[in-house]
Amino acid sequence: MANKCEFRTLPDLNLARNRTQSFSFDYQGVTYPESLAKYAKGKTYFIHTYGCQANYRDEEVMAGMLEHLGFKRATEIGNADLVILNTCAVRENAEQKVYGMIGELKKYKTADNSRLFCICGCMVQQKHIIEFITKTFKHIDLIFGTHNITKLPQMLDEVIRRRIRLVDVESSPTKIEENLPSSRLSSFKAFINISYGCDKFCTYCIVPYTRGKERSRLMKDILEEAKELKELGYQEVTLLGQNVNAYGKDLKDGSTFAKLLEEVAKIGIPRVRFLTSHPWDFTEEIVDVIAKYKNVMKYIHLPVQSGSSEILRLMGRRYDAEKYLGLVKMIREKVPDCALSTDIIVGFPNETYEQFLETVELCKNVQYDSAFTFIYSPRNGTPAAKIKDNVSSKDKSLRFRELVKVLEEGISKKSAEMVGKTYDVLVEGASEKNPEMLSGYTEKNKLVHFKGDLSLVGKIVPVKILESHTYSMIGELVK
Repeated sequence: MANKCEFRTLPDLNLARNRTQSFSFDYQGVTYPESLAKYAKGKTYFIHTYGCQANYRDEEVMAGMLEHLGFKRATEIGNADLVILNTCAVRENAEQKVYGMIGELKKYKTADNSRLFCICGCMVQQKHIIEFITKTFKHIDLIFGTHNITKLPQMLDEVIRRRIRLVDVESSPTKIEENLPSSRLSSFKAFINISYGCDKFCTYCIVPYTRGKERSRLMKDILEEAKELKELGYQEVTLLGQNVNAYGKDLKDGSTFAKLLEEVAKIGIPRVRFLTSHPWDFTEEIVDVIAKYKNVMKYIHLPVQSGSSEILRLMGRRYDAEKYLGLVKMIREKVPDCALSTDIIVGFPNETYEQFLETVELCKNVQYDSAFTFIYSPRNGTPAAKIKDNVSSKDKSLRFRELVKVLEEGISKKSAEMVGKTYDVLVEGASEKNPEMLSGYTEKNKLVHFKGDLSLVGKIVPVKILESHTYSMIGELVK
């Protein structure tokens, strides 16, 4: 490809903040240039995805488009004619991993200049990152955003025909597109997007800027997708959204997440999950549906971020520690066996040690089954990034280690209680660390390794727990 770079559209934070724009529903599907279909014959593609489940769902849609054109999936990045890096911007270390991979790609371009390299996803919804990539990495042919994924065939076709480098990153979504092709990454577990974007604007978070306005799919379209997956034999579906329990607020037709969750449960897929919840939108009606339906998994990811009400206020989280604990209490009362996981940020700007200890105390109170803990990472363009911080990196690291130790004590206790009991496990495949073992997850999302035949992959089987390794368990198949 030539080195000329054409900038079609660039991200704009002011546009990304806008929540007044309307959106429409588009059922036309994707259009494919004939010239690209001819090019794709005998060609392979590879998509490397970073970040959350929403990104993996985007990968499935992109793969569906490419395979419709005639591309075949490559097993290794080094063998692919077309490589797409599907990026994440939530934390700085995710971005550094992407830069490392971009650098690795250069040797493949040097060996074969006809290969195509593309970057998409949340990371490139930031103008300063696009400027850095286009100036530093001349071997990248196409950069596109989260809002114009379905234009991938047209953008690729233009890059190939005109021999240009192209940047096309729209800042705000204008529609929800249905009838999209999809090449699922699993034949028994599936993600279903129920909404896109987020309107919460937590002060540390870049997602509302990279994913745009909160917009819900119509319930009929979601249920149709779930029914198709049930007919195909899928054992588990996960309803996805940046904030799933805000589902339906924008539709103004009476749709709520509680109603949607109940209708999906009625379809009869063995396992129904959802990600991710915001405590502010978590209603009693949702908890009642979880309690009512056996196939709605008794596992809730409920990010708290901090146990300090003052820090939560500075984060813009819309609840305090007392309200969060009240929600946990209500969940425990209505669904006594419900497992809870969370996200926690350590070292938010100017967090005092006393405020950090409030987080420690909350974790001891809740007793989480698992937790994702991170040291605060400033995101360019967010309000928190402008705050002058007086907490040293050393102190943040010490607090991080202290919190992880407390969390592990609680998680170890919960895991030890599983030993000797039998759980239903959805088998995912051979264990990554020991190919002689199978791996899968319980209803409460606990990883279990056990000996068994690969014919069990994709099936739900009973497994008795023999050993606890805190974050994973060793079991034996019950025959």
